[in-house]
Amino acid sequence: MKVKQQLQCELARREFWYYCKLMASDFYKDDRIYLKEICDTLQEFYEGDKQVLCINLPPRHGKSRTATLFVEWCLGKDNSLKVMTGSYNETLSTTFSRQVRGAIQEIKADEDKLVYNDIFPSTKIKYGDGAVNLWSLEGNNNKNYLATSPTGTATGFGADILIIDDVIKNAEEANNANVLEKHWDWFCNTMLSRLQGKRKVIIIMTRWATQDLAGRAIRHFKDINQNVELLSMKAFDGSKMLCNDVLNLEQYETLTKTLGDDIASANYNQEPIDLKGVLYSNLKTYDSIEDIGIKSINNYTDTADTGKDYLCSITYAVDKDKNAYILDVIYTQEPMEITEPLLAKTLLEYKVNYANIESNNGGRGFARNVNRIINGVNNRHTIIRPFSQTKNKESRILTGSTGVMNSIYFPSDWKYRYPDFYRDVTTYQRAGKNKHDDSVDALTGVYEKIQSNNIMRTNARL
Repeated sequence: MKVKQQLQCELARREFWYYCKLMASDFYKDDRIYLKEICDTLQEFYEGDKQVLCINLPPRHGKSRTATLFVEWCLGKDNSLKVMTGSYNETLSTTFSRQVRGAIQEIKADEDKLVYNDIFPSTKIKYGDGAVNLWSLEGNNNKNYLATSPTGTATGFGADILIIDDVIKNAEEANNANVLEKHWDWFCNTMLSRLQGKRKVIIIMTRWATQDLAGRAIRHFKDINQNVELLSMKAFDGSKMLCNDVLNLEQYETLTKTLGDDIASANYNQEPIDLKGVLYSNLKTYDSIEDIGIKSINNYTDTADTGKDYLCSITYAVDKDKNAYILDVIYTQEPMEITEPLLAKTLLEYKVNYANIESNNGGRGFARNVNRIINGVNNRHTIIRPFSQTKNKESRILTGSTGVMNSIYFPSDWKYRYPDFYRDVTTYQRAGKNKHDDSVDALTGVYEKIQSNNIMRTNARL
């Protein structure tokens, strides 16, 4: 090997960026500053103490390519390392594995062209280890690499480094709350449970939705006081393109017209698609109700129809202009033996005048039990009004959305006081499969009641 090649190999062993340049010089060019930033971020993460890294990057800008090169480099640095990668289906996960494995096994055919074995001569695939998605390196008794997907398996494999590479396939999946929930369950129950040793998690993906894997992971790890390093890049930042060689402005504008602004913004600029399709584009908040002139304090309760539904009970003050100011929210999947006394306590605490409780399904018995409890504590303020809701739920929610935005005020800190309620309200899609509609259904009910001056006929006896 020539002296220059020896120096190149030594530099590639030390610096991930130079490894990428050596392996794919046609793509990893010095003027593509964003690629160097990604490579430097990955190396600093690998060598540092942080546990979670999230990289959001537009399509065709080198996400998967850089991820495969990173796995190659890491295994070359440490032959005992155990790496698990996850992609959205078995085909992609197999492709990822083949690329890593193929690079390690590449046979030198030209003395002037450096290959993986020149840089990491001691890193070799173990002889006879034939499984394309699960294999080991020479010198190890255990497997070093596993490629899987949400439909695959990770049984029996422990990973020092976990890499998730684009698990959302298209806009249909991004708008499907059930699919996003399955991704999260897979990530938590299958992938995270396999971490060991270094315990590094890397999520590399295009941002699609606020509840996509990247969004939920960022919130989850922050909630448990674990630092998340985030590197997010837009194809177009409003003034210039991220890389004209990869995607120029003319091509970007054509894509925007073809895909639609919402999908293009998500795919190329890391702006979740559901932020453009949410039911409520603007919700009002308040800091204090001291000067609003309260006319009455009411409650609207929608009981849970099934075990997966939420009971949503909203206590609110009404002013003379028929605006509602939310005072308290009970939003829970707890059983009725818990929620009945909880609501009774709330009605007493806020001195609620009228409690409107949907009597559909088990609502009538719920209302009767709450009424019994408040009578037992001598609550003289509250009148329980059970009623049946016969109108189409989806139609009510859609037609009442403007009224909710114009007439209902939320506490300024409601994001923190009622996190589940906040999540389901602010991410509810006008068109799409929503996992829960209990929050927006109850908000619609509050709007309907304040518009009707809370005058109704009860059609269920307590």
